[in-house]
Amino acid sequence: MENRINRRSFLKNSALVGGALSTVGVGSSAFLTSCAKDTKPKYVPLKSPGTYYIPELPDMAKDGKELKAGLIGCGGRGKGAAYNFLAAANGVTIVALADTFKDKVDDVAASLEKDKNIVIPSERRFVGLDAYQKLIDSDVDLVLVATPPYFRPIHFKYAMEKGKHAFLEKPLFVDPAGYRSVMATAKQAAAKNLAVVTGNQRHHQRCYVEVYQKIMEGYIGEITGGVVYWNQSQLWYRTREKNWSDCEWMIRDWVNWKWLSGDHIVEQHCHNLDVFMWFTGLKPANAVGFGSRQRRVTGDQFDFFSVDFVMENGIHLHSMCRQIDGCDNNVSEFIQGTKGSWSSTDFAIKDLAGNVIWKYDFDKEKAQYKQTDPYTLEHVNLINHIRGNQPIEMASDFAVANMSAVMGRESAYTGSKFEWSNTIASPLDVTPADLDLAKKMDMTGFVVPVPGKGK
Repeated sequence: MENRINRRSFLKNSALVGGALSTVGVGSSAFLTSCAKDTKPKYVPLKSPGTYYIPELPDMAKDGKELKAGLIGCGGRGKGAAYNFLAAANGVTIVALADTFKDKVDDVAASLEKDKNIVIPSERRFVGLDAYQKLIDSDVDLVLVATPPYFRPIHFKYAMEKGKHAFLEKPLFVDPAGYRSVMATAKQAAAKNLAVVTGNQRHHQRCYVEVYQKIMEGYIGEITGGVVYWNQSQLWYRTREKNWSDCEWMIRDWVNWKWLSGDHIVEQHCHNLDVFMWFTGLKPANAVGFGSRQRRVTGDQFDFFSVDFVMENGIHLHSMCRQIDGCDNNVSEFIQGTKGSWSSTDFAIKDLAGNVIWKYDFDKEKAQYKQTDPYTLEHVNLINHIRGNQPIEMASDFAVANMSAVMGRESAYTGSKFEWSNTIASPLDVTPADLDLAKKMDMTGFVVPVPGKGK
């Protein structure tokens, strides 16, 4: 029997129930909390209990064999992922580091030694664009991949070829070529019974998990649409230094360049899109979007996007994201159903008259659990699967939300309507033709798109 996790095929994976996983009605009361009375008889479930995946989320992973991890990508998120991994279980450690730049590797190594008494010797500090290969080929059980997103498909592919378990930070790719690579590698991971957990941490956030369960139980009826937001102030950027090559500058300033980050609709807003795709189990049929650049300092990206997604069953999802100082901020999701609605602004489910019929109890969660950080809980889940010899494969599901963001981006860039089937088959590959860390690159191709004129 196939034994990997995929929310669209969970029925095929019932062998996981009772191990590192739990399904609705099987131990779920141990880790789900709410302040509502049991009113299940009022509702018609969207899915039958036992047909969808609910992760087990204890404070720490169960004890078991010692695990040695290597960190690929030593920026802020990479360092955070390393610390999250170490907090998730006993008997786990970091034994190797890899990054394009030596200063990044040395910074994380110094922090690990100071804070965690973990010493990374010089021979296990790998530097350069090929550093990931050297790390994966070393003596590690799993890899934590937190490089700029462009490199994710390459690193994922090599890790699976070498039989390593993986944590993959979001997003997984930045273009259709990356999508196809990730989907192919995900199949290889499943065939090898490896554990792959992705960094869409809302899947390991107890409040989101319980809301998902309530919606599957029918609390808002059939889902008819939604709105998702990631509106915030401008992110960081790096002013170019004289000794930096073209490539070095872009990689150090990666969050502002389309080929490296996918633009912020892909790099950040994929989280909100993922919530809607997760709750509905749908992918978009097409997208029409718009956006522009107003105040960004470096790179070739837009400052905002607004996209209308038509899902495969005909319902609409409105997507909105912005990174501009001095504007209204909102990072949330709203889902409408035939009987009510839910919003992550207060984690309340309301009926059509606006009455709260259920609300997540955050105080009860804090009283019941010591660990409430979803960035750590995703590693708890990963480690439990590895130690329980129970494979999990999250990449192919998350790829749907990731690809939706790419589709919305390209629609906004060009002003054209994009179809799912055509987009995933597109030859678009944003890899620079002259990618070289040391030499001068042709920078004329890195221009801000103009809707109505771009390809």
